Amino acid sequence: MEIGMVFKDYSGRISSMDFHRTSGYLVTASEDESIRLYDVSSATCLKTINSKKYGVDLVCFTSHPTTVIYSSKNGWDESLRLLSLHDNKYLRYFKGHHDRVVSLSLNARNESFISGSLDRTVLLWDQRAEKCQGLLRVQGRPAISYDDQGLVFAIAFGGYIRMFDARMYEKGPFEIFSVGGDVSDANVVKFSNDGRLMLLTTMDGHIHVLDSFRGTHLSTYNVKPVPSNCTLEASFSPEGMFVISGILYPNAKYPTVQGMVVHMLGVYAVEKKKGNTHYHNDILRHCTELEMLNVVDPWNVVMSGLSDLAAKNTRGNPQKIQ
Repeated sequence: MEIGMVFKDYSGRISSMDFHRTSGYLVTASEDESIRLYDVSSATCLKTINSKKYGVDLVCFTSHPTTVIYSSKNGWDESLRLLSLHDNKYLRYFKGHHDRVVSLSLNARNESFISGSLDRTVLLWDQRAEKCQGLLRVQGRPAISYDDQGLVFAIAFGGYIRMFDARMYEKGPFEIFSVGGDVSDANVVKFSNDGRLMLLTTMDGHIHVLDSFRGTHLSTYNVKPVPSNCTLEASFSPEGMFVISGILYPNAKYPTVQGMVVHMLGVYAVEKKKGNTHYHNDILRHCTELEMLNVVDPWNVVMSGLSDLAAKNTRGNPQKIQ
């Protein structure tokens, strides 16, 4: 695996990134208050849009390749925004949270999405309506995610992952999975592409992998505790055989069950302080989506391809989970 292209046009750490499911586009959000759209196939930056008024933290594509939903980072307006990257116009505002949004997930099968906030609420939305369609209260910092089929979503906090049927969420979780006594704040919860596995990262530097049907705890990987202003990112490889993660040391790749490091990839960033240049290899965020492995260090976007991809499977009916 080799680095294909490095983009160095950021003046702040990259806080979020997302691949469009069907097009070759990548979108990133940066602490320099910019949103950038990339064409992965040609490794070119197509557009840069600044969000100086509201700031930008999390960003996700909608079904349309030039429309995104993003969260604010200015401390005074916690609205979510539906933005057209084509003409830089806001299509809709989603108001409801009263503190920073720390988790955002879009349903791949329809126009719904969910958001989790430090105000201890999870809101359910329809992209076509400004008002939220549902509200769930939680007892901690929430991490949320839809599965690939859009039938189930997970909410993680307080050492547990709660599984909801997206069509009957108001009835409460149909399953509650323990993550082995790790009660530190949740960072990220994700499903594998085939829906059989899920992972949870926490602020204490743990990456837990579970069977998403039975809740069986399969393995835990321990990395360094996460600074309060960072997120411990981890993702499954496309075929679900590996977990890839990097935080404050070179990028590590683990088998999903055995839990041993099988590969490490360092990416070096350049940081200038008071006229001096310091080199370091802190990888603060990365993820895998579709056909790309993405590693983002504090200042640059690095793209490199993954080969031998397995075909995606489908998740079963959540009502049949034993």
